[in-house]
Amino acid sequence: MDKIPMTRAGATALEAELKHLKSTERPAIIQAIAEARELGDLKENAEYHSAREKQGFIEGRIKELEGVLGLAEVIDPAGLSGSIKFGATVTVVDEDTDEEKTWQIVGEHEADIEAGLLNVKSPIARALIGKEEGDSVEVRTPGGDKAYEVLKIAYI
Repeated sequence: MDKIPMTRAGATALEAELKHLKSTERPAIIQAIAEARELGDLKENAEYHSAREKQGFIEGRIKELEGVLGLAEVIDPAGLSGSIKFGATVTVVDEDTDEEKTWQIVGEHEADIEAGLLNVKSPIARALIGKEEGDSVEVRTPGGDKAYEVLKIAYI
């Protein structure tokens, strides 16, 4: 299987989530299932069914996180420089609205556009990769075509 690129911060966040699920959520749901069983008839026991459903979600997320972290290739962007590549923090200006935006290009499992973390597989990130400061980029997004100018590239 292919390695999954990830920043150190992204890997740390996923490891923390995994630890929380295993050490806090899993024991709590096991306790909730035990308490629901004590209430009697399991066929009509909503608490039991709800707890089992939540347990399935937690166990699925644990397996997903273990798989992702097992394939993770942690990349430290601080040692990089030059044109835009994975891990770069990029400041662009929208050529239509003059609005500045700053994104860090990260792996898909740590992406959060609201927090400025742009999925490396997104149309904008794919268009930015390989560009230099001062370059213009045309991007076809689900919201329509956008034009950006690269103002700054940093590797933090």
